[in-house]
Amino acid sequence: MKKILLPTDFSKNAKNAIQYAVELYKDSECTFYLINTYTPAIYQSEYILHSPGQIGLGDIYQSFSMENLEELKKELERTYKNPKHKFIIHSVFNLLVDEIVDLAHKEEADLIIMGTQGATGAKEIFMGSHTVHVIKKAPCPVLAIPADFKFEAPKEILFPTDFEINYQHAQLSVLLDLAAHYQSKVDIIHISSGNELSAKQEQNKTSLDKMLGEGKHRFHDLPSQEIIEGINSFKAKSTVNLLVMIQNKHTFIERLFIEPVIKKIGFHVTIPFMVLPHPNE
Repeated sequence: MKKILLPTDFSKNAKNAIQYAVELYKDSECTFYLINTYTPAIYQSEYILHSPGQIGLGDIYQSFSMENLEELKKELERTYKNPKHKFIIHSVFNLLVDEIVDLAHKEEADLIIMGTQGATGAKEIFMGSHTVHVIKKAPCPVLAIPADFKFEAPKEILFPTDFEINYQHAQLSVLLDLAAHYQSKVDIIHISSGNELSAKQEQNKTSLDKMLGEGKHRFHDLPSQEIIEGINSFKAKSTVNLLVMIQNKHTFIERLFIEPVIKKIGFHVTIPFMVLPHPNE
């Protein structure tokens, strides 16, 4: 039984990500946790000085959260009628990112699936801050779904890597399971630095090759360039349904989320983007 966390702020984007999740795992036995947190706008002043019960806001926001979660649960059960799926609602007064990370630890979640944008839907934002912080802190893989992206089976998976990681089966299990279930083709791209692979990189590459086993997969060496440019150029020539990367502190993921250069390059998430936690975390 897979345990999958589905945060929602009841926005269109959040609902779209939830629908993607239910479609993606329609053939698997899953427990989905529908998560909503509530922190009233008054939280910064009056909410600190008074208890929620004294001013009545706690009950109001909690009721709104619970009612909407119940409605969402009923809608999903009514729409999909999937006996393999169980939905649990989770409403709590807390910051969203903290609650997601805490619940992922507590329930030993297999995956978190969420939208890339919140209710504001600002198109110029690479990813909403909530999604970015969850990716950086989560103990399990995070799958971010772009706004308005309609489900399509992940038949073509793109996996950029530098072969610097000692790949572990547990770390790649979500990727391996999806690839096996959908009989996906996995394209592994490596951006050349102008040097030959080190002995460690060659060993890691061989290990990855064995892990992917008889599943369809190919290795591609791209000429030296920015990793974002490499991803974009590969996507321009090939169909890609899912982008998967490992949270490697020694490569570009940390820079990707904080450097303004991403606006110049124009790298935006237009396909589902899964980030796997670093093996040492």
